[in-house]
Amino acid sequence: MRSALNTSRTTNYFRIVRQRTQSADSGVGELDDLPVPHQISISNITCDSFKISWDSDARGKERITHYFIDLNKKENKKENKFKHKDVPTKLVARAVPLPMTVRGHWFLSPRTDYTVAVQTATKQADGDYAVSEWSQVIEFCTADYSSVHLNQLLQKAEVIAGRMLPLTVLYRNQEEEYFNQASPSYRSRDSQCHRMLPAVKDNSGSHGSPISGKLEGVFFSCNTEFNTGKPPQDSPYGPYRFQVQAEVLFNQNTNLYFGDFYCMYTAYHYVILVLAPEGSKGDLFCKGRLPALDRSNNRFLTCVEGVDGTLSFQHAQDVTLELVYTEPVDLSLGTVAAISGHQLRSSSTVNAKKDPSCKICNISVGR
Repeated sequence: MRSALNTSRTTNYFRIVRQRTQSADSGVGELDDLPVPHQISISNITCDSFKISWDSDARGKERITHYFIDLNKKENKKENKFKHKDVPTKLVARAVPLPMTVRGHWFLSPRTDYTVAVQTATKQADGDYAVSEWSQVIEFCTADYSSVHLNQLLQKAEVIAGRMLPLTVLYRNQEEEYFNQASPSYRSRDSQCHRMLPAVKDNSGSHGSPISGKLEGVFFSCNTEFNTGKPPQDSPYGPYRFQVQAEVLFNQNTNLYFGDFYCMYTAYHYVILVLAPEGSKGDLFCKGRLPALDRSNNRFLTCVEGVDGTLSFQHAQDVTLELVYTEPVDLSLGTVAAISGHQLRSSSTVNAKKDPSCKICNISVGR
């Protein structure tokens, strides 16, 4: 755990008190007539930091030596009441000019709602603190991973991707009803046009991934079996498979982006890639948010044009690739057939949570 947090003008040393404090009952010190912070402002929010500032009366301002910042994850009333609750974090900082940056990946997580309140304090001769009343409580939400964090994940994924194997098709498994659905109101298919429509990506993978709950797409797989060079006959997603030639969805007009790298408490690791036709809505979403990959030269999925104009494809052997194609896909572009294998439900990644303890796929920010 780091002991220093950077502020905008200097470095402050914080100690973390693992117990909520309430004014005079805090055990930290007695109430004083120090100015109470008001008009709390939170700015420059990232996945593991934010800037905080406030206004206060001039009276007694010269006596302030420290700030107490009470930071808590906002209660989620839908959570199981028996679930272990996060212990509130109180930060004690030397008083410096505002705004002040609070940074710490051990108590801040991406995409998380927090509440924050502030006290001013003066350190007394005996080492105790006299404190003001608490400010009002305000709420804010931390941000997604930045491009810096995603590039760190990308580099980690590249280390274990393994050698490249050839592929010729992309495929998507579902229940039979998915492909036969007749209702025009079906959420994921346009039955009248026989198209698979993009749906919002679930919350599987890294908690800070900017595509979770935001990017729309149709999920595909591409991994092949080592001994046959063909897609496996087992799937966790359904016994029927739509299969399409790879060049239909992945070609010179398709941009490729890195989306995430994670595992689910197993030795298997997953890499999410986004296939976005140039200029499409999905492509515009990914630009500036996700690391772009060279479609002909990367460690995960490649499309190379030969001298005769034909395209050849390869995929990484040692990671499971999850492909998000950002546009509707017409079923007439491929074939639908039953697979002969089993449904491995335990291998499904639907809303799967990332293992926060894995050293292979985690970076030094909130998981």
